Amino acid sequence: MTSPSQTEQVDPEQAETPDLPVARRQREWLQTPKAAWKLRRTKIGVAFLVFVFVIAIFGPMLAPHSPTEFVGASFQLPSRVATLGTDYLGRDVLSRVLYGGRTTLVLALVATFIGEFFGLLLGLIAAYSRRGVDETVMRLLDVVLAFPAIIFALLIVSVAGPNPWLIVVAVGFTHIPAVARVSRGVALRIVNLDFVKAAEALGMPKLSIMWSEILPNITTPVLVDSGIRFAYSISIIAALSFLGFGLQPPLADWGLMINENRIGISAQPYALLAPILMIAIATIGANLVSDGMSRAIIGLDRKMANQ
Repeated sequence: MTSPSQTEQVDPEQAETPDLPVARRQREWLQTPKAAWKLRRTKIGVAFLVFVFVIAIFGPMLAPHSPTEFVGASFQLPSRVATLGTDYLGRDVLSRVLYGGRTTLVLALVATFIGEFFGLLLGLIAAYSRRGVDETVMRLLDVVLAFPAIIFALLIVSVAGPNPWLIVVAVGFTHIPAVARVSRGVALRIVNLDFVKAAEALGMPKLSIMWSEILPNITTPVLVDSGIRFAYSISIIAALSFLGFGLQPPLADWGLMINENRIGISAQPYALLAPILMIAIATIGANLVSDGMSRAIIGLDRKMANQ
């Protein structure tokens, strides 16, 4: 039997070990970025994203010509007038690249936000609701998930027209099922913990419990997933423009530039390679940051399990 003296020597913090992992997880959204920043892949990914966003924000100010200005003959090689040559209509490729990033990135960011917001909302509702609601929500999302994202976006845009707002909604909608599955899977590990049961016993509304108790503990995995969704959004929006269902001429857009100049790849490859390179840098950067965050989460979970 344990003596009274041994009982008095028990550390109060050790007596509350069931709540300790929860407290650590509440600080994980601060610990994960710090741990991820120590990885080389995260630093490279952030550098890529900063480069692309700087080009998108300040590019139009640095462009030597208007994106619709004719500066030479079609598919002219690089010269003093056109640093990266001209496109199929004789417009400056460099200027169009500098102008084209803003529309692509803004549309991708808004589409990612739409997908993450509604996917996270549905995932929390499914995880915290009764089994019937959970099954209904997830089975309906499985129907949408059965369609490839690009095919679903093409279907919507081809029927209603290639409007920018419609492209954003279509791409964002394709993200909702996957985001909901991720957020639901993480939230299911949280809803039955003691601090959620305590909030229920105190009579807190379900919406408040989901917002203040469950959501803060699944923020980091959702942020990791948002980086992947952002990369997908850039790829899908560029693919729609390449297929002629995205932004329309004479707007400057990286995906549209690939479609317009593909016929002159042998004569003037820079008109095609420049937008491809920018899209690649953006998607690789987002994936590297997401991979660094996921590796940091795995490392933090192992440390928590060993403590």
